[in-house]
Amino acid sequence: MTAKRGTAYRVETERLVLRCWKPEDAKLLKEAIDASLEHLREWMPWANDEPESIEEKAARLRLFRGRFDLDQEYVYAIFNREESRVLGGSGLHTRIGEDALEIGYWVRSDAVNQGYATEASMALTKVAFEVNAVQRVEIHCSPQNLASAAVPRKAGFVHEGTLPRRGPEKDGVPVDSMIWAMHADAYPGSPPSQMELAAFGALGERLL
Repeated sequence: MTAKRGTAYRVETERLVLRCWKPEDAKLLKEAIDASLEHLREWMPWANDEPESIEEKAARLRLFRGRFDLDQEYVYAIFNREESRVLGGSGLHTRIGEDALEIGYWVRSDAVNQGYATEASMALTKVAFEVNAVQRVEIHCSPQNLASAAVPRKAGFVHEGTLPRRGPEKDGVPVDSMIWAMHADAYPGSPPSQMELAAFGALGERLL
């Protein structure tokens, strides 16, 4: 088994910067969410608790950073390369058990259909296998969310099944959840494995 190389605090791809949130990102994050509420509420249950104040956002980002530092969960901002605009958010979530990470993602409404979710997800798949050294990566989504389901398909994940009423509630009813997975032995040669990126640790050291 490959040893863990560290924790990727910053990932740079061709078009994106994915990095650990900072409290000072609160204003840019609030702008992205507030401009996309109708779009986000369709599939993201947390959006029903929006809008939040700048102070609430900053507190949430401090929590994200704390969990990141403790290796409990890795919630990433998705920025443009200049880091002047929040395009969305993603994460490597530890909720599916040992030696496995789940990727989640959202994209602001005026940045959809531009491949950002796919680019971010493929980058974090590479990080999960080559930096975190997990054995399995999963992506969960509603079968009705066709745009979201297209992401793991493009990245070479396998649809392992659809679980009835296992996802978050929508209109008071839990939605079905598609389970897409990639295992470590299938990672070599996959689209994420071929992706060019740079990943850096907390001190700026190069991990990939």
